[in-house]
Amino acid sequence: MEKSVEVLFTQTILDNFLGCFQLEDKVRKLGDFENYVFEVYQDGKPLVLRITHSSHRKRTEIGAELNWMDFLFKNDVNCPEVIPLPTGDFIQTEKAADGTSFYACLFSKVRGEPVKINSHTFNEELFYAWGREIGKMHRITKRYQPKKGDSMRPYWYEEELLRGEDFFSHEPEIIENTQQLICELRELPQNLDNFGLIHSDIHSGNFFYDGKEVHVFDFDDSSYHWFVSDIAIPLYYSILYGCSKAKEGERKTFSKFFLSHFTRGYEVYHPLPENWKEQLSLFLRLRDITLYSVFHKKISPQDRNDRLNHLLLELRKRIIQKEAIVQNPL
Repeated sequence: MEKSVEVLFTQTILDNFLGCFQLEDKVRKLGDFENYVFEVYQDGKPLVLRITHSSHRKRTEIGAELNWMDFLFKNDVNCPEVIPLPTGDFIQTEKAADGTSFYACLFSKVRGEPVKINSHTFNEELFYAWGREIGKMHRITKRYQPKKGDSMRPYWYEEELLRGEDFFSHEPEIIENTQQLICELRELPQNLDNFGLIHSDIHSGNFFYDGKEVHVFDFDDSSYHWFVSDIAIPLYYSILYGCSKAKEGERKTFSKFFLSHFTRGYEVYHPLPENWKEQLSLFLRLRDITLYSVFHKKISPQDRNDRLNHLLLELRKRIIQKEAIVQNPL
């Protein structure tokens, strides 16, 4: 979390949220990168409380996310249930000392356990279940329409992390290559079968696995995007976390193995988007840019360790050379 937000988030604000949702005092922090996430309890039942600062998301954006999640949950997608306040609302607001706001929402905990990439469960059965759940989500979301008067989630090109000039204005070549890629993506066809509201960030850290099914959470980055992006992201992070030191040939071998099982699962519920193979590299490149931006936004140079600096050099090199994390993944 940015230091400017950390100084605003007080124990009083947290306590007020706990009271509004009628939660117990027992709290365990789970994360604080883009949102504050806590394990909390209501009548002894574990739940997840997420607190977002207004510099990260508008209240209307969060509302659009929660409405979509509520629709998915009620249509048997493996995702958290949104737990309302006693008033029936999904979001509680608390003002910070500087006049900005924090927004809190409450979720059920999904079933299953975290998956580590170096574990024995990171295998073809998981890849199949991973693809199957994303295919199901894409099929269900094609029926979703926000209610009249409700806000919508942003479109992919509205993502602030694609505005490189805000984070690394001293790197004009990366900014130019970002704009060129955005223009290339804008030329891709859009229709009901290849474009819609997607999760946008279903890597292995954003789901639990119960041995048979994947249970997805953290819909904070959901946006209107091509379905192919939800195929590219799982592959991207599987390579980044699991094959970071592998040579190109090894990455390509893994990619083919991963996608063969992932897409087989995806097709259980939804046909693969037309021309997805040809488009995959574009979305892998887009994720390099997004990741490069988020690290510049969230972590100041003096706080970056050697591992992160090395990763940033790798990302920068690929962005400048217009290369994907794996070339010709199929």
